[in-house]
Amino acid sequence: MVGKEEPCVYQNTDAPVEARVKDLLSRMTLPEKIGQMTQIERTVASPAAIRDFFIGSVLNAGGSAPFEDAKSSDWADMIDGFQRSASASRLGIPLIYGTDAVHGNNNVYGATVFPHNIALGATRFLRFFHFEQTNRSVKRAETEREICMRDADLVRRIGAATALEVRASGVHWAFAPCVAVLGDPRWGRSYECYGEDPGLVSEMTSLVSGLQGKPPVEHPNGYPFVAGSNNVVACAKHFVGDGGTDKGVNEGNTIASYEDLEKIHIPPYLKCLAQGVSTVMASYSSWNGSNLHSNYFLLTEVLKEKLGFKGFIVSDWEGLDRLSEPRGSNYRNCVKTAVNAGIDMVMVPFKYEQFIQDMADLVESGEIPMARVNDAVERILRVKFVAGLFEHPFSDRSLLGTVGCKEHRELGREAVRKSLVLLKNGNNADKPFLPLDRNAKRILVTGTHADDLGYQCGGWTKTWFGLSGRITIGTTLLDAIKAAVGDKTEVVYEKTPSKETLDSSEGFSYAIVAVGESPYAETIGDSSELIIPFDGSDIVTTVAERIPTLVMLISGRPVVLEPTVLEKTEALVAAWLPGTEGQGMADVIFGDCDFEGKLPVSWFKTVEHLPLNARANSYDPLFPLGFGLNSKPV
Repeated sequence: MVGKEEPCVYQNTDAPVEARVKDLLSRMTLPEKIGQMTQIERTVASPAAIRDFFIGSVLNAGGSAPFEDAKSSDWADMIDGFQRSASASRLGIPLIYGTDAVHGNNNVYGATVFPHNIALGATRFLRFFHFEQTNRSVKRAETEREICMRDADLVRRIGAATALEVRASGVHWAFAPCVAVLGDPRWGRSYECYGEDPGLVSEMTSLVSGLQGKPPVEHPNGYPFVAGSNNVVACAKHFVGDGGTDKGVNEGNTIASYEDLEKIHIPPYLKCLAQGVSTVMASYSSWNGSNLHSNYFLLTEVLKEKLGFKGFIVSDWEGLDRLSEPRGSNYRNCVKTAVNAGIDMVMVPFKYEQFIQDMADLVESGEIPMARVNDAVERILRVKFVAGLFEHPFSDRSLLGTVGCKEHRELGREAVRKSLVLLKNGNNADKPFLPLDRNAKRILVTGTHADDLGYQCGGWTKTWFGLSGRITIGTTLLDAIKAAVGDKTEVVYEKTPSKETLDSSEGFSYAIVAVGESPYAETIGDSSELIIPFDGSDIVTTVAERIPTLVMLISGRPVVLEPTVLEKTEALVAAWLPGTEGQGMADVIFGDCDFEGKLPVSWFKTVEHLPLNARANSYDPLFPLGFGLNSKPV
């Protein structure tokens, strides 16, 4: 630590942030500055590495935990240990720990797992186009008008709840929200998007104010803001155009004019900057062939200079390695290109010694100007001061009671019931199938997703790509159904309906069949077919031919709905990826609450019709953007 005899402005909590930044920056050596630009994975974050290389940030990969089913207190123990190592360095600069808390603190056992973004985008609806349906075609009317609003306040409240649970684990920084505008559901990150409309996505950036707190009216646009120690640093990602890649290929190429970028993909970032978002993550994708991690025009000239962003830009995981083929080759040039383009902090995450050495060589040779290093470190320090890390570097154990608390689980349940979209309700409008009779004598619950919490949560839950089974604490659809039905109702559950059960179909009042996608993340989730896996369509048809059937579709995006599924079922619900609070589904299908959800994306007829554009005259979806039925008479 700096000696007490020196006047240390940066340690004065009453000094303005910019004065503290300037003072601390003036005291730093080149190795200390490069260390602040370095983010490493927790498995290589030894005390010596953090202390001797002045590491500025640590993160965990999806699924990288202290140990299996580690609770928030275990995470806090680990992160506080990292922080103690940082405090032992010469200047005692606290590190900032980041994690992919993208639908709650989803890495941690027992945390509340909220619905994924695609579901939240379905809560209410702000629709910019009035559609007129004639026969089976949907055309945009001449007059644009607002129909109803998305529930941005719900998203803000989810952000606030997530912040508490994240802080309870010792984490300071959530890599959220993803504000990609979805152009093609074949993309494996579709469920991370709020929807396909820029205005819709912009509304849902309220998550930033939930995570960081809401800045005062006079707060400068683009300047980082964090309200207090119960909040976390947010990260708008992935800048920019990641949702618009050709054919929905992950890490692919977005072919668009700059005018289209400004019209479609940049608007959500403007909303984030207005809320004081502290960090922005660069995209793996390219714009017209130019990788975003090396794009000086977009990162520096547009985001930092034109839009006035004063926080810092972080690379994505091994984002620099992807700037050369084969990946990781010619790493020195990758570092030079990315840092000069505007990347401030590099998510290395493992080979940090090579990164630090390459950085030092590049600065000493003049290939990376010292001014660029100072700018990057200034931005990182600014966020750390704004976030109060110098005053509150360690975890607050008093927050542990918020993790998975009743209030947060009720919030998750509210989000589930508001996000369900009713696509079909009876074959005759005069005879709706829903709501279901909770006092029916005997009902069949079946399907791969009826009693699988991992499938219900989807990717980015406990691990990067997600898992199957009872992976955390929560309520499955089957659990919720059993709790909701009457005492005399017999619930028969089979994951796959047996021949014996189907042969006795006359004894069932109705069936609830839950099918959908298995968990995935990023490229693993890219799909050119978008069919319901595990023979989902066949299971639905087999049951529906014998028993009046409600289908609960658990998926992160629209999938192919075979004609037989649509024709033979009585009711169909898009339940998205609802998370741990399955009671929200039962609340709606049994009529305690009505369906409110509206499609945040267009539902295609066949994959050959993709991509769809709701503004095009040729727009002809199966269900249009904004579609959603009610089960109760108006």
